[in-house]
Amino acid sequence: MKKPALKALAIVASLWHIAVPAAQTLHLPTPSTSLLQPGGETRFYAPTPGRDWISGTYGCVRSEGHQFHEGIDILRLNTDRRGEPTDLVTAIDKGIVEYVNTVAGRSNYGRYVVLRHHVEGVAVYSLYAHLSSLAEGLRAGSPVAPRQILGVMGRSTNTRTPIDRGRAHLHLEIALKGNEHFDHWFQATYKGSVNEHGNWNGRNLLGIDPTEIFRRQQIDGARFSLLNLIRNQKEMFRVLIPRADFSYASSYRPLMRRNPVAEKEGIVAVELLFNFAGLPFQMIPRARSEIEIGRDYRILSVDEEYARARSCRGLIRQSGGAWQLTRSGRSLLDLITYR
Repeated sequence: MKKPALKALAIVASLWHIAVPAAQTLHLPTPSTSLLQPGGETRFYAPTPGRDWISGTYGCVRSEGHQFHEGIDILRLNTDRRGEPTDLVTAIDKGIVEYVNTVAGRSNYGRYVVLRHHVEGVAVYSLYAHLSSLAEGLRAGSPVAPRQILGVMGRSTNTRTPIDRGRAHLHLEIALKGNEHFDHWFQATYKGSVNEHGNWNGRNLLGIDPTEIFRRQQIDGARFSLLNLIRNQKEMFRVLIPRADFSYASSYRPLMRRNPVAEKEGIVAVELLFNFAGLPFQMIPRARSEIEIGRDYRILSVDEEYARARSCRGLIRQSGGAWQLTRSGRSLLDLITYR
């Protein structure tokens, strides 16, 4: 890295509670590399039936743009004589196995694995779903190396509509964790409901677009920073949380911007900045002298054009000229701030 670039990065980093991040390479999890080749999308993504490759990408890409897809679906390259996929699925980075679901019928993810990685001081999680089989000896707490084999690509799921051979794929998510105590929140919120996956229910993973990560990494090379990519998501709306002692704020301190006023006077609230997918990508501590503090969540600002264009998560809505949290939006905030 040239000195001027390093100096500029240091200036940016001084606004945060963390030093200048070091580059860390994340690897594609299957043999398919066409994502990084011009025009390779049709060979990389597994589309939903009757749709084009875009339906296999991340975001507002399902049900005519009204349904959110949490990850990307990577199409199989190799098959056996029966047409079943044989591609090996490998870890995107070194990490620790957090969870292994061996029973396909317990989840629409089918057989899946969740890994925890430490990237530039941040805990990042990767999820690998629809596996046909798992690597021998893979269990919670096991360390994994970059590109270590996790299993074989497949089409396992518990959905009513099966995944056919031609669409066999790996569903990959790269995410932050909503709350360290998700299972307690779930039991308190959905009394009588069953959560078979503890803290590793997919609802507790707040996804980042894997395509954006891999392509930005290809462009930036040694200058790539996943932390900076997260911090610089496009803002859709921001909400004031009327307290500072909640799980997400503690877990993702590197996303907390410095505020000398709040540091001096005392932090009584936190602004959360959300992208369209509901990922809190920045936090700003606030003092009582800076902003009106109530007892409930309060929307502070909305990019109205963006909110209307990418509304598939349904977290906020406009009513009577004012923007409000929907039931889904309030549920997300309850999860993030649960203690």
